[in-house]
Amino acid sequence: MGLFRSVDVFKGVPFADVPGKWEKPKPHPGWSVSKNLPVMVYLFGGAFLLGASNDVAILGDSLYDGKEMADRGDVIVVTVNYRVGTLGFLSTGDARLPGNYGLWDQHAAISWVRRNIAAFGGNPDNITIFGQSAGAVSASFQMLSPYSKGLFRRVITQCGVALSPWALQRKPMALTKKIARNVGCARSNEDDMLECLKISDPVGLTLAGKIDVLLILGKGTVMDLLELAPVIDGDFIPDEPSQLFHNAAQFDYMAGVNSMDGHIFAGVDVPSINKKNGNTTIANVRGLLAGLTKEKGNAAVDSAFSVYSSHWGSVPEPAVVKKTVANIETDFLFLVPTQIALQLHASSSSGARTFSYLFNMKTRIPGFPQWVEAEHAEDLQYLFGKPFATPLVYFPRHRDLSKYMIAYWTNFARTGDPSNGDSRVPVPWPLFTKHHHPYLIINHKMTKSSVSYDLRSDYVTYWAETYSILPSFRREEMMEE
Repeated sequence: MGLFRSVDVFKGVPFADVPGKWEKPKPHPGWSVSKNLPVMVYLFGGAFLLGASNDVAILGDSLYDGKEMADRGDVIVVTVNYRVGTLGFLSTGDARLPGNYGLWDQHAAISWVRRNIAAFGGNPDNITIFGQSAGAVSASFQMLSPYSKGLFRRVITQCGVALSPWALQRKPMALTKKIARNVGCARSNEDDMLECLKISDPVGLTLAGKIDVLLILGKGTVMDLLELAPVIDGDFIPDEPSQLFHNAAQFDYMAGVNSMDGHIFAGVDVPSINKKNGNTTIANVRGLLAGLTKEKGNAAVDSAFSVYSSHWGSVPEPAVVKKTVANIETDFLFLVPTQIALQLHASSSSGARTFSYLFNMKTRIPGFPQWVEAEHAEDLQYLFGKPFATPLVYFPRHRDLSKYMIAYWTNFARTGDPSNGDSRVPVPWPLFTKHHHPYLIINHKMTKSSVSYDLRSDYVTYWAETYSILPSFRREEMMEE
């Protein structure tokens, strides 16, 4: 094939009907295109830095291949691409380079689907957007943006929301100057610097934005490396995300996290947690808390430490301390922001429904300690039906879980209620409301006891109330000045 040329691929188009045994072929009867199916638009994750809708092929099809979900749930699955990295999210924090280009791309894609999906048998008035990690943050921002009015009906966020501490870049100009230095565009005059960036090689710009893991060894936590992210631009995101939930009042919303979403990051920040004989010390735990709560100073470390060590007893088991480290990172980066988003949605909703879940299937990643449950992104293989598509690398319990997830997700897309639709589910999933906070525990053994209440509410209360009113460092410094 020539450069810059592409071909469309349609697989499995039959040239005749399935013949009877030893009979001549008969013409294929053709199709009646399905009508008015629910539409599910998927936004991939990848820290706003990497990823694509046809990403991560696992033994065959891409991880995000929608075939199993579409087939088993009788929905249309659309996966879209958007700009990531410096080309998607670089910003000066003002009108010169406002940022959020990746979010605008997603918005354009969802608008295209709404305009055109009827021709593919989809119902343009029943679109659900869903995503994982940075894709979940994206879906969350789409739901909060004033530009989305009437564009879709439902939203699912898996392991990320607009309130996550890594979901916004609050000092975009400093980051842009750093990237400019990396590509040889450092200038004393900002406009000259921007002119230089605009004529820079896109490949060089993209590489300049990639994560430098060596930085982490010297400073802070993994969170400090996730720098390219959406910004409050006064336009697509007009205000603090927590102030925008009135825009989301019309959308049904389902959100949750994996029980060990933070483990993979915690293992980078405190490597001893994954070592059999590694000793994780009190100093390690306090050090992690200090890295996460930099803006609040020592008082925050003391108060957070007392909350997280309260169940340890006088001589804590090594595994208990290690699991606490993973929980701290899970709570701070994923679980608590998601719970706050669910509460804000339920409080501002006008007739729309809210549902909360915790995915806690034990990890399939070899080599991790016994106590590790569901790792970040481990939900995706089940949601996208990999245990059916590549059965040899899974067990029957994985197919059970996959069937449950596809049923809940596609029922929700169809009716706005994950328990009601064309697919049978193992347990009814109760509504999350302003004063009542049930959540569904999702794994391969689902029974009535899979419904629980007030997910990690002591920790949610600590971060949302106690921690958030501690004075910030910067404010104190300003007072001294």
